[in-house]
Amino acid sequence: MTQTDEFGEELADFVRRVAELKAARSVPTGDLPTVLDAAIFELDHVADQLWPWYERLTTSGPSGGTALGTQDHQVLKAVFQCLPLPVALVDRETVVRRLNQAATAFTGVRSGYATGRPLSGFLAHADRGAFRSQAAAVARGDGDRSLIVHLQQRPSIPVRATLTALRPGSEPRNTVLVALQPAGDRMPSVEPLARPLPNLTEATRHAALMDLLDAMTTALLTAPAGAALDRAADVLHGRFADWVVADTTGPALTRTTVLAPSEGEAKLLRAQSPATCPLVVEAARGGSPVLQIRPAAPDAFGHDSSGAPVLVRANVTSLLTVPLAAADGPVRGVLTLFRSGARLAFSMAEAQAMDTMSRHMALAMRSHG
Repeated sequence: MTQTDEFGEELADFVRRVAELKAARSVPTGDLPTVLDAAIFELDHVADQLWPWYERLTTSGPSGGTALGTQDHQVLKAVFQCLPLPVALVDRETVVRRLNQAATAFTGVRSGYATGRPLSGFLAHADRGAFRSQAAAVARGDGDRSLIVHLQQRPSIPVRATLTALRPGSEPRNTVLVALQPAGDRMPSVEPLARPLPNLTEATRHAALMDLLDAMTTALLTAPAGAALDRAADVLHGRFADWVVADTTGPALTRTTVLAPSEGEAKLLRAQSPATCPLVVEAARGGSPVLQIRPAAPDAFGHDSSGAPVLVRANVTSLLTVPLAAADGPVRGVLTLFRSGARLAFSMAEAQAMDTMSRHMALAMRSHG
């Protein structure tokens, strides 16, 4: 990779990080100092690094670095795997290369699932921009960093993330070693928590789905004319999803139902135009059901009446968007479900069951005219 190519990548990374920091303007007031620090840091990076680098492009050759030898790389790998402290190896975009066993237990995310996904995606929305900015700084050689973040599944517990640069022998550029620990004085045990037997857990979730399907069928069969969608939303709210948002197509997309954890939160979305929600618009055009775990794009469901990204304001950890259409008919509406906080994310089995229920809803809406 030439120095010019590396500079182009660095500039593109900077533009993406600035866009993410802009999206974080709506975070709670208490989180704004972290976002502001990250923004100032990015400005310093332009003044101190990018501009001088640009001026050197025509006169300096590719910069070299000393790679770790094979033996050193093997030692580093062994230390990484055995370290009792939760650590992750990520690239400048925070994409996970490796998680050690302690990090798997601490975050509750399996190593195989996390690998290839951004570590920032497992954090609360308010922390993602700052974390990505600091990781990029460490990767480009600006020194170690430390900041407080919150895991999306446990947002009430502050976690200190310490970042330092590494250059494994097989890597052409720096990677980032991230150490995680509670912001308090004591490190919790890294032993995984006792869990129910897998078969019992699966059977329990399957039984809950069967109960939900039965309740949905009863609600649709007994719903008065024109009330099928509202009845379906009532069944799903609480027991299956924290938020239920229903939109009908008709001549134009119309928001008909919003059920949220509180009435005040519901009001914020009732005034929203569904035409400003990319996920809803795509589903209304005949798109397929969408399942997202830890949605990466904060504006995928548009903004609420205060201008905040809906997925950030609602602390959405997983979502389902399904078009309401029978096999032989048009899309009659779009149903979107959110789960937030520490609640388990939607599973593939639940998404499949929701797809089945969406066709039943569409049939009920058609039979009621």
